[in-house]
Amino acid sequence: MFQYDAQQYLVLSVPLPFECETEASEQEPFLAISVRVDLTMVAELLMALNETQGATQHEPAGIYSTLLDPALSNAVQRLMEALASPLDARILAPGVVREICYRVLTGEQGDAIRAALTHQNHFGRIAKALRRIHADYHGQLDVDTLAAEAGMSLAVFHAQFKAVTATSPMQYVKTTRLHHARLLMVQDGLNAGAAAARVGYESASQFSREFKRLFGLSPVDEVKRMRTVYDAPPPRVSKPVARYVTAV
Repeated sequence: MFQYDAQQYLVLSVPLPFECETEASEQEPFLAISVRVDLTMVAELLMALNETQGATQHEPAGIYSTLLDPALSNAVQRLMEALASPLDARILAPGVVREICYRVLTGEQGDAIRAALTHQNHFGRIAKALRRIHADYHGQLDVDTLAAEAGMSLAVFHAQFKAVTATSPMQYVKTTRLHHARLLMVQDGLNAGAAAARVGYESASQFSREFKRLFGLSPVDEVKRMRTVYDAPPPRVSKPVARYVTAV
């Protein structure tokens, strides 16, 4: 379990399915900003820093929170100011996003993203396996193939995979499939059988059992619950301005 507040930032250096819980009220509203990292841009920064071949100082984690330092906090504030103007968002924001990535890479926890990009250690190889799973979760994935692609023995792959994700490889595949299936049912209106087949299940009954084990409800009941949440009246707060920028 991770807890972070206005004085911290969260980095997800590998794709991990997780749930989060927030506390907010009209008196203390919840405001947040999420920055999707362009891996090509980050790789360019690493080359400029001449750190792509450097060894990490400690075993990195797949997810972590750490304190905002003044430089990073200032960059985030300038990004928010730039996003308030369409012209500033187009011209200035990409450079600020690049600066934010630089601050994170050179900060206290920069090793994690560095290791995820360079496949020269166990963390980087597991990160590559996780990207493979998310790209082909609906296909016939097996641990032998994933371990071979990572260049690891089965025993080492299992141990390192669990160290990064806190779960086994096939449990991770299963969880990824079930999360995608839930989205297909809620957002696209697929029934349980169609969603199960779409994400790679051959047995609808097995899908239903594993779905209930993960989410605590049957597929039908979970979809009803999710739609009730989505259809609930929004709180009386100003609509946030969402803008997307691409770092160059």
